[in-house]
Amino acid sequence: MPLGKPWRDLDRETVARAPDRPGVYELGDGDGTVLSVDSGILRDELKTALAYGDAEAVRWEEAHTRERAAELATDHRDRLGR
Repeated sequence: MPLGKPWRDLDRETVARAPDRPGVYELGDGDGTVLSVDSGILRDELKTALAYGDAEAVRWEEAHTRERAAELATDHRDRLGR
């Protein structure tokens, strides 16, 4: 089950708008296929993904703590079978 958020283009504008808070995020290709699921401080993680990754799209969900974000990412990967 994917995150219940719409895909956004993974570009500088999106990264600049990402919250500077913990969260879980999905990276996807241009067709909306989930490439990876991870967690961390969203803006920092997305800066890295933009600079070094090959994803074209992103969606995220904020969490209150890094620990909760990591739990959500694990649960989400389990649901995706990854």
